[in-house]
Amino acid sequence: MVKTVTYAKWSLEPYCIGLKLRSLRNQKRLTLSRLAAETGLSTALLSKLETDRMIPTLPTLATISRVYGVGMSYFFGEPAHHTLSITRKAHMQGIERGVEKIKIIPLNAPSERSRLRAQVIEFPAGAGSTTTDGQQTASRLVYVLEGKLELESGGIREVLDTGDCVYIESEMALAWSASGKHRCRILSVSPGDRRVEG
Repeated sequence: MVKTVTYAKWSLEPYCIGLKLRSLRNQKRLTLSRLAAETGLSTALLSKLETDRMIPTLPTLATISRVYGVGMSYFFGEPAHHTLSITRKAHMQGIERGVEKIKIIPLNAPSERSRLRAQVIEFPAGAGSTTTDGQQTASRLVYVLEGKLELESGGIREVLDTGDCVYIESEMALAWSASGKHRCRILSVSPGDRRVEG
């Protein structure tokens, strides 16, 4: 039997009221029974509200709001910014650069509002690249998915193995390459407001 979604449930879904209720209760470290005692509402009702199996009435929500010390706007405020970007494996396309054929696979769609840029970068054996992020301090988190990554910056040379991770915050150029005779694949996450070169 197919369940039909009511208009009320459909129109309230973006506000995630159940999730917000559960989050508030966890922040206050309250059990459902303790919240029931504080509000005079049953644990069964509170459980249904938190799991979105029931839509709260405004008086019920007002009662719960008083216990948590939040206004009704907490539940109905429009988010200033919300982006959820999913890149399916089948849609990932690599961009090959230079003679060395370094492959860059973007994991999120770039936009002016993107705060992060996530990429999988694949270096063939012996291939490398140099990144420069201008005069500003560049931040980047790199996780080695496969192979060995050789990093060189500011006179320091390090080799990272599969499973190693490095956080970089520097104004200096960074040279990186596959170390050894095998390819290297890394996950690189950096701020989205600058051009990131692989």
